[in-house]
Amino acid sequence: MPRRTRLASVIAALLLAGGCAGSPTSNPSARPQPAPASPAGSAAAGSADAGSPGAGASGAGAAPAGDTIDAATMSGIDVVFLSTMVGHSERTLQIVRLASDRLRDDALRTLAAAIEATEADELAAMRGWLPTTGPGASAAAHHHEGHGDDAALDRLRTAPGADVDRVLREVLADHQRSAADLARAQVDVGRNERVRDLARRIEQSRTAEVELLRGTP
Repeated sequence: MPRRTRLASVIAALLLAGGCAGSPTSNPSARPQPAPASPAGSAAAGSADAGSPGAGASGAGAAPAGDTIDAATMSGIDVVFLSTMVGHSERTLQIVRLASDRLRDDALRTLAAAIEATEADELAAMRGWLPTTGPGASAAAHHHEGHGDDAALDRLRTAPGADVDRVLREVLADHQRSAADLARAQVDVGRNERVRDLARRIEQSRTAEVELLRGTP
């Protein structure tokens, strides 16, 4: 399959996965799906928050009304996974927004916009699912900001214009590979089926993103 056709297929899958994250039991056709927005449009949606790791939802800071999970159906592992992925997605959005206005490659710009749309939607769902009281709430409150990749962010922030595309590919590929690894482990050990279903989608989408970012055929 030509690379351009494969990129379009993966981006369509990413956006569909993001659109389904909020409520797996709802009718997908009844819910608007995000389109591959231009970098300017994507950045504008969350420009007020873009500099903050904790601001990643780009206007989608809450899950759809009523879309919650009974905390009693979740294990501590489910809660820790959601909490960790919230912090991870917040950092993903920060990485993408930091570079979006400086990217030169059109295909990379389109992929970055699709990643932003997908993870903003997933982030809203995960925040709505996390318990705010009872066992596990303290874990949910800790979003694991930073993930030890502040040096990578500094690399991206200070990269000369000619190097931004390459540095983003390297930084984002490493970041998304760690998300795929976390999600793969959650599928094996998680208790709540909705959380495990989200983990499956995350593992698949992040693995596809890493392949594209690294130029794997």
